[in-house]
Amino acid sequence: MTKLFIFDMDDVLYDYDWRHRMAGMTALTGLSLGEMRRLWWNDEGEWAAEAGVFATPEAYLHAFEAAIGQAVNEEEWVRVRGAAMTPRPEAIAAVERASELGDVTLLTNNGALTAKHLRTLAPDLVPVFGEHLYTSSHYSARKPDPVVFERVLAAYGRQASEAFFVDDMPGNVAGAASIGITAHLYRSPAALLAAIEEFARS
Repeated sequence: MTKLFIFDMDDVLYDYDWRHRMAGMTALTGLSLGEMRRLWWNDEGEWAAEAGVFATPEAYLHAFEAAIGQAVNEEEWVRVRGAAMTPRPEAIAAVERASELGDVTLLTNNGALTAKHLRTLAPDLVPVFGEHLYTSSHYSARKPDPVVFERVLAAYGRQASEAFFVDDMPGNVAGAASIGITAHLYRSPAALLAAIEEFARS
C-alpha cells in the first residue's frame, strides 16, 4: 500500500502571523483584538468552525457576521487572511519529495470559508497537493482530536502504520501519534525532509 503523508499548513508550509491577521481584522471591523477573541476566536466561534460546526462557507460567514454584529466583505476577509501568510519554499520542497514517495494531503485547522479559498490563499501548494487540500472542517473534527486523524485515514483507505503526519504544535502531533500514526514535530525543513525519508524506508 502506498504511504500517506499528511501535512499541516500554518507555521509548517507557510509562515502564519496571527497578530498581523488580527491587525488586519481590526482595521476591517474596528474591533480590538480583545473584542475579537471574546466574540469569535473562541470555542463557540473559530474553533467550532474548524470542527465543521458551520459546514459551508456561507454558514461560516453568516455566523461570523452575527457574532461580531456587522457585515464583512468576503474578498476583504480573504485578503486579510492571505496577507498573514508567507510560503516556506524549503518546506514545500519536502512535500514535493513526499509526493514522489507516496500520496500527500493537507490537514489544516481551519473553517469552511478558508477551505473555499485555499487555492487563492496558498497557491504554492496547488501544484504539489492538487485536489488534496483540506481543512479540518471537511472532516467535522479538529486537531488534536484523534477523530480527525481517523477520518483522514478512512478517507484515504490507509492504516495508521501507513501514515506520516507533521505539525508545529506538540498537541496535534500527540493526537496523531495516539492512534499509531508516525508523527513529526516540525522544527526545520531539513529535519522534516529527513523524517520523510526515514518513514519512506520503514
